[in-house]
Amino acid sequence: MSTTENFSTVLAELRDQLPADAVVDDPRALSVYQYDRSGHLSDTVPSAAVFPRTVEEVQHIARVCFHHRIPMVPRGAGTGLAGSAIGSTGEIMVCTDRMNQILQLQPENRLVTVQPGILNGELNTYLATQGFWWPPDPASKDISTVGGNISMNAGGLLCAKYGVTREAVLSLQVVLADGSLITVGHHTVKGVTGYDLCALLIGSEGTLGIIVEATLKIRPLTPGRSVTLGASFPTVTDAAEAASAVTRHGHTPAMMELLDDLTVALVTEHTGENFGSGNSFLLIQTDGPAAATEAEEIGAILTDHQAELTITDDPEESQRLVGIRRSVFPSLEAKGQLLVEDIAVPRSTMAEAFARIRDLEQASGIKIPTACHAGDGNLHPVFVVEGQDHGQNREVPEAIWDVAGQVFTMALELGGTLTGEHGVGVLKSRWLPDELGDVQYRLQQNIKAAFDPHNLMNPGKVFRPAPTA
Repeated sequence: MSTTENFSTVLAELRDQLPADAVVDDPRALSVYQYDRSGHLSDTVPSAAVFPRTVEEVQHIARVCFHHRIPMVPRGAGTGLAGSAIGSTGEIMVCTDRMNQILQLQPENRLVTVQPGILNGELNTYLATQGFWWPPDPASKDISTVGGNISMNAGGLLCAKYGVTREAVLSLQVVLADGSLITVGHHTVKGVTGYDLCALLIGSEGTLGIIVEATLKIRPLTPGRSVTLGASFPTVTDAAEAASAVTRHGHTPAMMELLDDLTVALVTEHTGENFGSGNSFLLIQTDGPAAATEAEEIGAILTDHQAELTITDDPEESQRLVGIRRSVFPSLEAKGQLLVEDIAVPRSTMAEAFARIRDLEQASGIKIPTACHAGDGNLHPVFVVEGQDHGQNREVPEAIWDVAGQVFTMALELGGTLTGEHGVGVLKSRWLPDELGDVQYRLQQNIKAAFDPHNLMNPGKVFRPAPTA
């Protein structure tokens, strides 16, 4: 709507069927929706935020917005790293964090049905009491919602062995832009009826609809005691080559994480952690009945690659070693605002990717500490805007964007992708045609139009706005 009077009509219609506290239009309360954890800040404050608790309330919101052609921006906890869930003037935030219930557990079918706003960590705390777990394990699991994990197809530390979110979801209920409710996927292990719209909606970043319910595949808790290896290496090339060797020898550990020398130095400064004489660090964890045997075999491979090695099955020591990896982003945030990139390359090219990142550092004079999910070749080069406190969310300098663009180009040249798990959002949309090509880019835009012909669902995300005449 173009005028304050007309938007007031929209708010009145929304409030007609929503609780009194479910509609917020105070600009002071709405400024938090200009940003997520990506470092991107929208130019203006969204016009309103709504907080549904039921599917019917989401449908009401969508119908009102569809009738008045008001864009909607779905949002969970706002922990995304691509700017996918931020809003601006004229848009309404649809915040699903109050839809946070576990609806049904089916132990005999290894399924759990939940609302989208439940936190990943809270879900897994509950499931553990029932003897199960849900594998998606993003670094933000304690503060990110399951709906957000699904919307972004989140990965994490365990996905090399247990898969990304798409592999842990069987069925979704989704409200479309016009308020229609659809159920996609199946509650069965197998199901190939028609196109796989469930897989399409996972990772769609809120551009196709609003997830209101999810049926998830859960696993029994892994038996036995896990074994954790912490290995320090003289160089990041040594560490990357060792990680590739672990994969080449047929091992798929539950976790394999690599920190380069810059990251190790910043973690040491922030936490006081001792990495021994090495400059780069590789964390590996094995699990299941054969964990000890696999860890011994992996340890031999690492030693052959000049590792200074620690191996433990002590839960507290394992937690300490894993905590090193989870402390990476807090350690970097202590230095300033972060722009976290998310390229993925074939595992055999990880060492080359690290070498080329180092070349970009030397050419640009910009430091790029990099952590990596070494089990699947997913690198997180991080640009730190020093002197800006994390949370200020000021614009990233263009010089950093220039180098980030070169990182993306490098990933594509190595046969990789712009984003392994964080999504496209607004941060990477300008480079999306480079990876997809013209034909596939248009095809994906047409799919978006089939779901959302008036472009009301999270407009401007993933696909760049068409140029105006």
